[in-house]
Amino acid sequence: MYVLENNIFHEQIINRSRFLCFLFLVESLEEVNEHLKEIRKKHYDASHHCYAYILGPTGIIAKSSDDGEPAGTAGVVIYDILKKHSLTNILAIVTRYFGGIKLGAGGLIRAYGGTVAKALEQTKILKLESLTNLTIEVDYNYYNLIEKYLESFSQVDKQFSDTIIITIQIPENEKEAIINELTNFVSGNITIH
Repeated sequence: MYVLENNIFHEQIINRSRFLCFLFLVESLEEVNEHLKEIRKKHYDASHHCYAYILGPTGIIAKSSDDGEPAGTAGVVIYDILKKHSLTNILAIVTRYFGGIKLGAGGLIRAYGGTVAKALEQTKILKLESLTNLTIEVDYNYYNLIEKYLESFSQVDKQFSDTIIITIQIPENEKEAIINELTNFVSGNITIH
């Protein structure tokens, strides 16, 4: 699964209708509802506020809404774009100000889907990884051997006493390989928790 690097706003005009796309990083249904309420209040005079959201590490929580547009022409289209990019923890709202020209079902699908796709082009999409902490205890004699290696990881804590105790954050799926490499670097003179 992937997440956005940051929130995004994109606007385009299609046949005199304004389409405003808001992409939000969200962690909960409460945040989703808060953003929906905020956009509806700010753009109270818009014709439609179609949206889709996906939440959770596996994207199990999801919903879309056409908000009065013909069924299947907006919310599900927005959802399909998010799903195609394997995104999670995202809310996409496309607010439409009707410009007087009917777009038809195909035109609406292209307009809503295209607006979200253009918005996604404006940000980086980051891979979501499960992280875990690894605590390493090593004598001062061996610290120099592993110090450079540890720089590539986020260090959560470092304590100096009789030994050096360092806690690093690592990708869960690389845990065994990292433990083996650290152990080999110092010929087994290390304790890892």
